[in-house]
Amino acid sequence: MNFKGIHVVSVRDFSRKDIEHILNLADTFIPIARGESSSTLMNGKIMATLFFEPSTRTRLSFESAMQRLGGRVLGFADPGGTSAKKGETLADTIRMAAAYSDLIVLRHPQEGAARLASKFSNVPVINAGDGAGQHPTQTLLDLQTIRQEAGKIDGKKIALVGDLKYGRTVHSLAYALAMFDTELTFVAPPTLQMPKEMIETVSQMGAKPKLVNSVEEVIAEADVIYVTRIQKERFPDPAEYRKVAEVYKITPEILEDAKKKMIVMHPLPRVKEISPEVDDTDYAAYFKQAFYGVPARMALISLITGVVE
Repeated sequence: MNFKGIHVVSVRDFSRKDIEHILNLADTFIPIARGESSSTLMNGKIMATLFFEPSTRTRLSFESAMQRLGGRVLGFADPGGTSAKKGETLADTIRMAAAYSDLIVLRHPQEGAARLASKFSNVPVINAGDGAGQHPTQTLLDLQTIRQEAGKIDGKKIALVGDLKYGRTVHSLAYALAMFDTELTFVAPPTLQMPKEMIETVSQMGAKPKLVNSVEEVIAEADVIYVTRIQKERFPDPAEYRKVAEVYKITPEILEDAKKKMIVMHPLPRVKEISPEVDDTDYAAYFKQAFYGVPARMALISLITGVVE
């Protein structure tokens, strides 16, 4: 793929070869992301971060990535202080941001917003999460985490746990993992299981996922446990949320049956689904995972702005 100028809306826009190219480049950026070396690669470039929905890791890691490469950032973290409050359309906001920057990073609560934004922008748009839809850059950092912390992606047994219905991170990740030689297991209560169309899609790609209800069924065999938060904000009915709010919790006791080199991942923020006692174990990879958001996003913004190939 020629990455220069492309919009990044869904991980489905990439082939396995494309993903591996991004990850290989991301690996080279790790020293810069850690501040061990410096770069002027994005000198003179401006990135607009338009966050219509709360974010900590995604927004800050994008900004860190751009600034550590020598670029600059403008944007907002609260739409309440923008003309959207006055009724400005997303299309017009995007047109204005495109006039002021070289690329746009958009987070929006409405599924499909990033695809819509791409139609009105003459600079690349990166989807930083659209409702319960896609989160392609989270997938890139997740894959980089697996490569760095578990050694490789191919051949791994990976369990996705929690809110698989509304969780945009697992929708993107499941699709990407199906491109590799992985064994997927979806762990969720029936009401939050992976959407049928996603199960069908990854099955057609050859993944043949298993569907189970409990972590205990997979803990002994898994190489990666990817835990997600039960997302209260996505539930149309608060009563339905309360039924499943604390259905899964990873504790040191559960991990007693895990492989020695198994890793626990989480896109964060967590609530109660991973016990704080797990943080100090060798299994905890979720804070390292958050760090990998910087080199992964460095690689992507460098490619789509054309400063590297």
